[in-house]
Amino acid sequence: MMPMALTFDLPAPDLGPWRAGNTGTEGVWHFDSGQPGRHVMISALVHGNELCGAWALKGLLASGLRPRRGQLTLAFCNLEAFDRFDAAHHDASRFTDEDLNRQWLDERINAGDTRERRRAAALRPFVARADWLLDIHSMHEPSAPLLLTGMQPRNLDLARTMRAPEHIVIDAGHKDGVRMRDYGRFGLPDGDGPGQGGDTRSLLIECGFHGDPASRTVAQDQCVRFLAAAGVLDAAELAHLLPGWQQADAPRQWALEVTGPVVARSSHFRFTEAFTGLEVIAQAGTVIGDNDGEPVTTPYDDCVLVMPSTRQARAGVTVVRWARRRPL
Repeated sequence: MMPMALTFDLPAPDLGPWRAGNTGTEGVWHFDSGQPGRHVMISALVHGNELCGAWALKGLLASGLRPRRGQLTLAFCNLEAFDRFDAAHHDASRFTDEDLNRQWLDERINAGDTRERRRAAALRPFVARADWLLDIHSMHEPSAPLLLTGMQPRNLDLARTMRAPEHIVIDAGHKDGVRMRDYGRFGLPDGDGPGQGGDTRSLLIECGFHGDPASRTVAQDQCVRFLAAAGVLDAAELAHLLPGWQQADAPRQWALEVTGPVVARSSHFRFTEAFTGLEVIAQAGTVIGDNDGEPVTTPYDDCVLVMPSTRQARAGVTVVRWARRRPL
């Protein structure tokens, strides 16, 4: 199946008044309450075509929100890619030289040999100091929101506390490089000793299709839930400052444990149907695609398809992930 034509109904926000930041690093804002508490960071535009997070951060800044406890950092990350945004060619503004969300190893950042790596170096001090991180993303294709926790139980506990969205993805990371969500302390296992994650928490929210206005609603909802869970402000204060942002709790939550990817051999990869993600394929061995002449079959019963897309298909690119589902 060929990717269907998609339209952008969510316009790009004007970031002019908020672009400079207040930290000396373009696009980065930092506020300190002067009171004990967590250092909380919310990042958006790690990819320049993911507009929902940019809208959410702009809304947080425009509201005048300030932390009552701890510190708050808000970061518009890949502004160079965002400056190239064109709704008619939205994939072209995903990055400038390479994917910013695969560069979060110090060796790659220190190389400084691409624009994304130089931007990661500018952002690194803020990420390294943060205790809790919410990284806002969106998807190539229309799909229900997904909250990605990594493998650490502490992040899964936070997803449960937030009570939305419905689908929580437990994944070990990306084969092409380390994501911001897994940088430094965020990638450590649970525990309080040396080399352990302690009180750190990090989540990556995929809010839906890049151009869907509903993705903005999801991003706003996740910001409110995250800030309340972190204790930056009380829920009543957040509701007053950000009326209408928090949506209804998910009727239930599912944990989707990713067991592996399907990697394209070339740009000719095709699915047998127009999958949109979260389909539960009942029987092992069901053919769901063709990978240069090799049938792609589900590895077990009740296999869930996570984020299927051929829009970026080429040799070495993950086009779908397998997952097992259980109630959270």
